[in-house]
Amino acid sequence: MAISTRSPGVLAKTAAYYGAFIILGLTSAVVGPTLPALAENTQTGLGDIGLLFTATSLGYLSGALVSGRLYDVARGHRVLLLAMAAIIGALALIPTVPLLWLLLALMLLLGFSQSTLDVGGNILLVWVHREKVAPFMNGLHFCFGLGAFLAPIIVAQAIRIGDAMLWGYWTVALLALPVLAAFLWLPSPPIRTQNPETGTRGVTPWGLVALIATMLMLYVSAETSFGGWVFTYALEAGVIPDEVGAAYLTSVFWGALTVGRLLSVPLAARIKARAFLLGDLIGALASVGVILAWPASATALRVGAAGLGLSMASFFPTTITLAEQKLTLTGQVNSWFFVGASLGGMTLPWLIGQILETLGPGAFPISVGLALLATLVAFGVLMRQDGAQPLAVE
Repeated sequence: MAISTRSPGVLAKTAAYYGAFIILGLTSAVVGPTLPALAENTQTGLGDIGLLFTATSLGYLSGALVSGRLYDVARGHRVLLLAMAAIIGALALIPTVPLLWLLLALMLLLGFSQSTLDVGGNILLVWVHREKVAPFMNGLHFCFGLGAFLAPIIVAQAIRIGDAMLWGYWTVALLALPVLAAFLWLPSPPIRTQNPETGTRGVTPWGLVALIATMLMLYVSAETSFGGWVFTYALEAGVIPDEVGAAYLTSVFWGALTVGRLLSVPLAARIKARAFLLGDLIGALASVGVILAWPASATALRVGAAGLGLSMASFFPTTITLAEQKLTLTGQVNSWFFVGASLGGMTLPWLIGQILETLGPGAFPISVGLALLATLVAFGVLMRQDGAQPLAVE
């Protein structure tokens, strides 16, 4: 995978974005293993502490709406620097606050900062590598998976020190400091607000932006729903009757997704984005088909979970790559993609919880399959759009 040399410091900038996404993965996954400790620290029940996810989601959605515009008018690394500083501050304070409302405020700040970092890492990497961004984009999202994989390990090691919650959060905060320092001295890539080929400004194709955002919303709803509910499905359906086995099943899905992102790095440089996405969707639908065809088989469920993880791994970064080929990817445009993704992560997972209560566990794989079918339809509509040259954005 050759590194572009069209601007100085490309390798250093890419490494900094990768480091930021490892931190992003760590901060996203460190909360789950510490929920009981946070509940005890704030003297609340697990039901109330679940509001932390709502606060984080609202912060993330707000960050997606606001941060895109910032990257179009301000130096990108300055924005990332502020987001990283807010993340470090939130991580340092979260394990120390004894009040639920204050903890919710910190989680709102954390979600806002995570979203700002997420939007910025994606858009700045595109601005650095332009048409050669595909393998680097997949590498960026692999780094997020790597961070999410390492977070429970850090918490487990912190238990040996004696205060898993405190040292778990503080360790992640300390690991973020070198990344913050990198954004202090690395120059920001030039703001991209016009067509790189003609240098002219144009009108944003908002219909195309909305279509891509919708496709991401549908995809993220399927990914988040499967990863969040497969544990409960395995137990409720009696396919895997013990909690340990169901937990390992969840690890199979997320582990396969992380491995798939690593494998997609060299593949993205050789396979066109549209072919990659079509293969992802076919593989994901086939994996759900395996689960539906043998609903009582634990082996089929594990194979389906692994297949889904591998198939879904490259979908989000490859969609961003495809968007870069179809339009000028500014901060504002990119932020709407993350708004769509945020809405997907907030809607179908909640809806599946209601469906499981009324229709039973058998509706779970059907719901995921329908979301993937809808994603395929949106992808088909996207492929019928005019493959015009990238347009500038006002």
